Amino acid sequence: MKRNLNDLLYFITVAREGSFTRAAAQLGVTQPALSQAISALEERLQIRLLTRTTRNVSPTVAGERLLVSIGNRIDEIAAELDMLTELRDKPAGTVRITCGPDVLRTILLPKLTSLLHEYPDIHIEFDANHGFRDIVADRFDAGVRLGNTIDKDMIAVPIGPKLRMAAVASPEYFSRFPLPQTPHELTQHRCINQRMVKSGGIYVWDFDQDGGDLNVRVTGQLTFNTSEHIIDAALAGLGMAFLPEEEFEPHIREGRLIRVLEAWCRPFPGYYLYYPSRKQISPAFALVIDALRFYRKQQPPSPGRLQK
Repeated sequence: MKRNLNDLLYFITVAREGSFTRAAAQLGVTQPALSQAISALEERLQIRLLTRTTRNVSPTVAGERLLVSIGNRIDEIAAELDMLTELRDKPAGTVRITCGPDVLRTILLPKLTSLLHEYPDIHIEFDANHGFRDIVADRFDAGVRLGNTIDKDMIAVPIGPKLRMAAVASPEYFSRFPLPQTPHELTQHRCINQRMVKSGGIYVWDFDQDGGDLNVRVTGQLTFNTSEHIIDAALAGLGMAFLPEEEFEPHIREGRLIRVLEAWCRPFPGYYLYYPSRKQISPAFALVIDALRFYRKQQPPSPGRLQK
């Protein structure tokens, strides 16, 4: 039976994405062409591979068996093809990275700009979101997280300095409420809460000093799941906000926000690029790692297998 390898690749992509629309966008083909190719594959094999509903697409028992048996092999072939770019004068290929919108803007794009100018055949796809993606299951080359949230079986490369949290409010707000001297006094203030995307819970403001950790559950009129809107609300005088200091930095410097409780905010491990320890590193990905790596005299302790 004549088999079309493109049809197998199309099937794997649809089965993994659970959507003809997303798969077509990833493959760079039209949705009707993709659907026709899958139907032709099912007809040749004389068995249904995908269950289609109005909301999603999922593999049948036969489709799941085919996906498990050939999916990793297709990935290995793709990895080997990427490795061949090492034989070219200039590395090429696509690197997929999942990260938060803020770190994409403040660290990744500034550090990768010169690399992209120097190597026009390297392509980088960013998945910017506030949740945690499974980089293995979702086939990303790497992800970016804070150092203390990375799994132990990952390689972790520092891409930025240590971070500190900052508690702030506008001058207008502090004209109506006293400056807190300790975190305990936050219960007397209107604070802007943050709902965590992954857990769905409300973030508890965490402080530390010589006496140890101190967690404070704050209350207020507003709750957001995006940091940019928390900043906007703080600038509008609607309450106190608590985020990494880098996000407030220009507003603090120019006097639009006032920082308090600074002695209670100690540095902690910053952002790391992480990827599976068993991953084959393509030349393009190696260049991305080198461009993002943050160099310093002493590396901070962090989970994962830290590269030095």
